[in-house]
This record gives sequence, structure tokens and C-alpha cells, in this order.
Amino acid sequence: MRQKTNMRRLLSSALLLVMSSIMSAAASPILEPTSFDRIAGWSEADHRAALATFKRSCAEIEATGHAFRRKVAYGGTRRDWLAVCSTLTAGSDPRAFFEAAFTPLIVHDPARPEGLFTGYYEPEAEGSLTPGGAYKVPVYARPADLVAFDQRAAKRLGLAYGRLVDGKPQGYFTRREIEEGALKGQGLELVWLKDWADAFFIQVQGSGRVRLPEGRTMRLGFSAKTGQPYTAIGGLLVERGILAREDMSMQAIRAWMRQNPKDARALMWENKSFVFFREVTVEDPKLGPPGAQKVALTPYHSLAIDRSLWVFGTPIWLDTEAPRGETGTLTPFRNLMVAQDTGTAIKGHARGDVFWGAGEAAALTAGHMKSPGRMIVLLPKALAKRLLSKQ
Repeated sequence: MRQKTNMRRLLSSALLLVMSSIMSAAASPILEPTSFDRIAGWSEADHRAALATFKRSCAEIEATGHAFRRKVAYGGTRRDWLAVCSTLTAGSDPRAFFEAAFTPLIVHDPARPEGLFTGYYEPEAEGSLTPGGAYKVPVYARPADLVAFDQRAAKRLGLAYGRLVDGKPQGYFTRREIEEGALKGQGLELVWLKDWADAFFIQVQGSGRVRLPEGRTMRLGFSAKTGQPYTAIGGLLVERGILAREDMSMQAIRAWMRQNPKDARALMWENKSFVFFREVTVEDPKLGPPGAQKVALTPYHSLAIDRSLWVFGTPIWLDTEAPRGETGTLTPFRNLMVAQDTGTAIKGHARGDVFWGAGEAAALTAGHMKSPGRMIVLLPKALAKRLLSKQ
């Protein structure tokens, strides 16, 4: 009897400790003020490249500022950011500008204290503007019947997008339905690729470069998605014991797909989500496609974030590690980024996706990156003061 009583006490004490830990984490402030001289690597950073990236965000904020049309937890108002952008001049000293305009705040993520930072890139594939021969896989433009639902319909269906059938909202076609011909005959094909896996990964990354037979490169940018649920096929391969979690990477998935083309097609269909594209023109070929902020992404300096928490244009200091080269050796990555994109899987306070550019090196880094780390947001001083006073 005494053993049972002691066991109950031990379990009760353990439960109290767990509950106390959870309550303490929940009560901890999300934002902790710091100073620039306490940020490791700040003085050695490429502030000039970061400022050029931020200027592109400022241009969008001044022109439209579309991100401010929705509620963003730590985004402030468009006026907060316009005040900062108005101080930019042609002769602005990059480091001095950031230090004068912003307050650095360490981000504490209550759900994932260690943070999580991954990478993405701009895939490349061979394609043709006309179908035939090896070119059999279409990349589609946005169809006219894809609509955004009102709040009532979205809540009832659990879907933000879909189509109207006899005036009634319903989910859009699944990946399998589209690939088996649901959109045929509408003239939506932008380009034709050789491989279903190439089309799939262009959709996952949200952009792509297509090398055409005549030598031109076609740039594809995100246009819309069906709203169907997104399923990470890498997770399915791990769950089914096909690939080990520690070996998981985009390259490992592609290798398995090459060896198992029939099973790969069925696996891709399990991800019902489907992405539509538009052809984009980027004046500087060194830049990536437009991100969700609708500005060209900058390799090493553009970051995808949770747009419900951070507004596009937010400068963010990232302190993490990134795999480099074919061996995937982890090296420190400390850099000043700018929030210019988002993604379905990018959820959380200290969660980011680094844009690495295009090419094999970018693919290797992005495909293997899954690192803990720290995120420090740079917020306009007036906004930082307001947010800190509410914690």
C-alpha cells in the first residue's frame, strides 16, 4: 500500500513539474530586447547586401504594402515601416542605418525553443513550350474557376480555396485528378517538362527555371495553390520505414523516386496539394523569383517566415548552421536576412526557410538543411517599444 502511495506522490510531483514547466514557458515573453554589440557576428555581416534586399521590400511597402491588409501579430502598422523606409537615402551607411532605425529583439518560441531553420531553392529542369516526345508533363497556369472562399465556407469545408459547382463551394481537384486530366482542354499549360518529379519539386519550392530547347530560360513564379491539404512525402517514406529519418533529404527522396518510378507517382498523389504558376521576368539574373511579398528574392538574404507573426520586410538576424558541399558539413551561418516569403510548412515564432538561390550547390544545401538556431528580429523602434510594453 505504501509503495502505491509513494508512486502516486512521485507521479503527482512529476506532473506538477511538467505543468509548472509548461506554464513557465507560456508565461515567458516572446520578445527579449538585446543590443547590436551583443549579437555574435554582427560587425562582420554583409550589411550592404542586406540593405539592398531591404530596399526592395521598402519599395513594395511604399507602393502597396499588401501584407498589412491582414492581421500580423508582431507586424505593427504600415505607418511604422513607412517611417523607417523614408529615412533611406542613396548614401545610407548600411550598418549605421540598421542600428539607427531598429531595435533588435531575441525571439523565444514557446512551442519550439530550439528554433528550426530549413532551406529552399529555385529548381532547374528541361522543358518545351510544345508537348511531344519526352515532354509530357504540363506545368499549369491558374485556372479561372479557382476561387477564395468566404470565412463561412472556409470554416465549414476546412479549405481556404476551391471551386463553385452549381453555386456551391467545394474542394478543388486533387493532384491526382489534375495529373490525370481534370484541367485538359483549357489551354492552361505554360510549359511541358520531361519528368513528373521535376514538376513536383518545382511545386514544393514554389518556383523554377526551365531550360528550353532554343536556349532560353523560362522563369516560373508562384501564382496560386488549390488549397487541398499539403502532405510531406518525405515524412511518409520515414513512417513506412523506406528511408531512415537521419538520412532524409530532398536528394534521398529523388534517388528513391528514380529507382521506384511507379511507386513514386503514387506517393506524389498522396500530397493532394497542387501549385499553379506564371511566367515571371527578373531583371537581374542573379536574383530569384518574386516571393510572397512580390519582390525578387535575394540568395542568402531572403527568408520565408510565418506571415501570421512577422510582416514582410522585417529584417531578421539568423544564427544557425547550414550544410555545405556534397558531404553536408555543417558550418555556422550568421546572416542578416529580410522576410520576403512564406510557405505552408513555415509555422512558428523561430521558424525560417532560407532562400539559397539556384543551381546544384543551392539544391544540396537546401535539401539537407534542418538546423536549430536563434532568430533576432529587427523592428522599428516605436513598434518594438509598443510590443515590449504589452508583454
